[in-house]
Amino acid sequence: MWSYIADKYIKIVEIRMANNFPFPWRAIKFARTPAVAVLMTSIFGLASVVQAVEVRNQEGDHQEGEHFKPTGKGWGHPDPTGLTAANAQKFSKVSTNGIFYHGGPVMLNSVNMYYIWYGAWDFSNDNTNTILNSFGSYIGGTPYFNINTTYFDSNNAAVSGLVAASQSIADAGSQGSALTDAAVENIVAKALTNGMLPTDPNGVYFVLTSKEVTETSGFCTQYCAWHSHGTINGKDIKYGFVGNPLQCPSACSVQTTTPNGNMGADAMANLIAHELAESVTDPDLNAWFDRRGFENADKCAWKFGTTSTLSSGAKYNVSFGSMNWLLQQNWINAGGGYCTLK
Repeated sequence: MWSYIADKYIKIVEIRMANNFPFPWRAIKFARTPAVAVLMTSIFGLASVVQAVEVRNQEGDHQEGEHFKPTGKGWGHPDPTGLTAANAQKFSKVSTNGIFYHGGPVMLNSVNMYYIWYGAWDFSNDNTNTILNSFGSYIGGTPYFNINTTYFDSNNAAVSGLVAASQSIADAGSQGSALTDAAVENIVAKALTNGMLPTDPNGVYFVLTSKEVTETSGFCTQYCAWHSHGTINGKDIKYGFVGNPLQCPSACSVQTTTPNGNMGADAMANLIAHELAESVTDPDLNAWFDRRGFENADKCAWKFGTTSTLSSGAKYNVSFGSMNWLLQQNWINAGGGYCTLK
């Protein structure tokens, strides 16, 4: 057992050391079996931190010859049908970039991004909406988001890299403050069925929660955000959950002083960037991922590359829309595959 735990610990440390940042580790916390999460002092100075692949874990060890499928939550799980491995071989007979195509669709043309502000948001005293609206308005077409244009479908049609910030609405709490995965889909379905938002198969709908809202399948302990899809009004709708890092800053943020002066908003921007990249390259969880079930952004989770420092002490690595952002790198499907910011 202890050799197993040590092996997991080493793997997680290797992930964090890939950032080329020194860190003093403080303690080890055991997450739900069989995953292990490591508590470490943040590379950016947060007092008590953990990020073991975005507080996301893996279900079991990956064995040679296996091919896991993604969950949308940052880890893969076995596919007993064998279809996942068969599709990888069928559609990606030769892969030199560390990620495989499995035959599913990618999101083409300009992607429309919708926000559903869920919970007790008070924007008279909170500028999170201003920050994230700017983020959504300018991320499309940036060198950072254009990393996703290296992904394509079975007709060799590539992700466009364009994003349009579309409508946003508020839901004060129609599903309560303790959400299940099904409740998240219900929030989206309610908005579409009631005509508050359009039923857009080329859209991604993000449920952005206020700080008192929990997600019972593992927010703050297993993940900070996730993406999925479902049939709503007869259409294949892509959507995601983005939890509020103010509820667990030690798990879902990497710094307390942030580029735009709002830790919750800046950390949510980082999470949205991650989930949006996966939504356009693997919208139905059957397109692009590796043998472990890791999607493109999962392969670079909590890796930030080269950063700059503002006078406030906040770190950032990407600038657009006249604002600075600290965003996780993404996996480029070219040149052998690697984590990059452009």
